[in-house]
Amino acid sequence: MKNNKKIYALFGNPVEHSLSPVMHNAALKKMKMDARYIAIRVENAREITRKNKDMNIRGASITIPHKTAIMDYLDEVSESSGMIGAVNTLTFTDGKLKGDNTDWTGFTLALKESIEIKGKTFAILGAGGAARAAVFGILQEGGNPVVLNRTVAKGEKLAKEFGCESCPISEVEKINADCLINSTPAGMFPNMEISPVGAEVLSNFGCVMDMIYNPLETRLLKDAREAGCSVISGLPMFIYQGAEQIRIWTGLRPPLDLMKQVVLEKLTNERDKTNK
Repeated sequence: MKNNKKIYALFGNPVEHSLSPVMHNAALKKMKMDARYIAIRVENAREITRKNKDMNIRGASITIPHKTAIMDYLDEVSESSGMIGAVNTLTFTDGKLKGDNTDWTGFTLALKESIEIKGKTFAILGAGGAARAAVFGILQEGGNPVVLNRTVAKGEKLAKEFGCESCPISEVEKINADCLINSTPAGMFPNMEISPVGAEVLSNFGCVMDMIYNPLETRLLKDAREAGCSVISGLPMFIYQGAEQIRIWTGLRPPLDLMKQVVLEKLTNERDKTNK
């Protein structure tokens, strides 16, 4: 008997820490979709296209470090993806691969819950795919992004592409910004004691956001809270970008509250186990 269950996937390296399968599978089940979502570790972007053909995958999420490299293998990209220069969502139809970017919409929705973007200055740590989405989103909303990266040339290149400023991350204390945003994997599970910047500079910013959602409160956010900053975890962005992926794949609106609930429960349980 033929199995017609639709398969969706997460491609990246690493993927073991990801809660995308927990979130997406809960949503798909609630929506009564005959589908499942799995995580697949791949070493390079070319592997993604091979896995798609072998497994007949209908749609996929793309995470670190393949968000820019995958673009070389796509038949079509959305307008926003082309402008950002990174893709986090793939749709496979009629033998063609289309790329979208839901990171920037998830990011701006999450950020706007806590701070007005228009007219504000945002210091963005990193220059990868997530940083590109953040810069694009901030510009779309009338904000002023400043790119800070350890590899200065890469940060300068990104800033030049978007017509914004850049600065070496080593000079973060010189930046006058309303909000500091971490788009790097520094502090992500299991390396939870790492922070992308020293705690002593955080009091320069009224607000600190970390795009990392696992752990729920990173070392950066703990330090920021102690420094008197308002903090934004990566959870809202994670939920919003995932919900938009499901909408793109299915044409249906997924259950946001349920998606948040299952991820929050998983993160809380993991935190409690760690603290025992």
